[in-house]
Amino acid sequence: MKVSVLALLPVLWASPVLAQQAGHDMSTMGGMKMDDMKPAASAAPVKKKAPVKKAAPVAKKAPVVKPADPHAGHDMSGMGDMQMDAAKPAAPAASAPMAGHDMSTMGDMKMDGVKPGEAKQGQAMTMPAGHDMSAMGAMSGHDGMEMGAPPVAERETPAPPAATDYLADKVFDPGAMVRARKVLAGEHGGAQVSQVMASILERQVRSGADGYRWEGEAWFGGDINRFVVKTEGEGDRKGVDAGEVQLLYSRAMAPYTDLQFGLRQDVEPKSRTYVTAGFQTLLPYWVEASGAVFLSNKGDVLARVEGAYDLRLTQRLLLQPRAELNFAAQNIPETETGSGLSTAELGLRLRYEIRREFAPYIGVSYERSVGKTADLARAAGRDVSDTSFVVGLRAWF
Repeated sequence: MKVSVLALLPVLWASPVLAQQAGHDMSTMGGMKMDDMKPAASAAPVKKKAPVKKAAPVAKKAPVVKPADPHAGHDMSGMGDMQMDAAKPAAPAASAPMAGHDMSTMGDMKMDGVKPGEAKQGQAMTMPAGHDMSAMGAMSGHDGMEMGAPPVAERETPAPPAATDYLADKVFDPGAMVRARKVLAGEHGGAQVSQVMASILERQVRSGADGYRWEGEAWFGGDINRFVVKTEGEGDRKGVDAGEVQLLYSRAMAPYTDLQFGLRQDVEPKSRTYVTAGFQTLLPYWVEASGAVFLSNKGDVLARVEGAYDLRLTQRLLLQPRAELNFAAQNIPETETGSGLSTAELGLRLRYEIRREFAPYIGVSYERSVGKTADLARAAGRDVSDTSFVVGLRAWF
């Protein structure tokens, strides 16, 4: 009996410890060690309860969202080479908005391993449900209007109507303000102005008898319509060799071009009247040019072309090259003029503007008769060319 009781003592001694371990959950103890208690081997249930590795919920739940489910009811006969290779779980979400779309014209759309929010080059853009993608073609806005720059108006917007209420009338006498506005309108675009200019007024010193020459114009009018008087001529101490006066109506046809029509009256060498039509313009680089055609009362047809350019060396010192060519349509024995190019004049003048309106100058001038005119001059015993040193004045007011 004593032996049997002694044999049971270890069992009775360990029973409270076993009872305490039975009430504790040791699955979350991790790597905790209890060196004094050898029953720690019983913590093996932690390894048995690791179902996380076996469950793999992500892998098992992936088939729940199948790529084919969102396209239920679609006609997939025209999908062509559409591929969905190795579609990831998030890929079906991108195709969900395509429910109800006509996919017959999608062509070679490919979705190879597309992740949510990623777009590959060449991938078709998905549109919200209810859109017909068969007519996508080029991206366009509402009602067929192409998206891009706003349309440009075909013509300029008309100017707003002139104001009829003036605040100044509430402070000053309305009658006085009406008169002031008329003066203002006349000075801004409707003013009548005038100018008198002597572009050439010079003494010519040459080997033979010295001579003189003049050329100028005067005009009166506005910016569009003007009345113009032109005159030019030359002579020597014996008298006037050639002189003319033109009365013209000038009409502005462009910002820098006027057309001119009128009459020309020759004083010397023969008194004749011409109907004239010409132009006066300012070419690029500030080249002044003019030309005219003349028809006389005798049926003679003449023409003239002139050009000049002011090369500004300083603010007041200018060098002006100048050229003038005269033509005739037929021989005119009375004035010793031959057909074709009759005379040419080239000049170079250096002037100093004491004021803009007053500029003396010096220079050189070369004149020559050409063609049949030169033959007529030789027959009359005159020189066909002449070079002169000139001193003159250019002025306007």
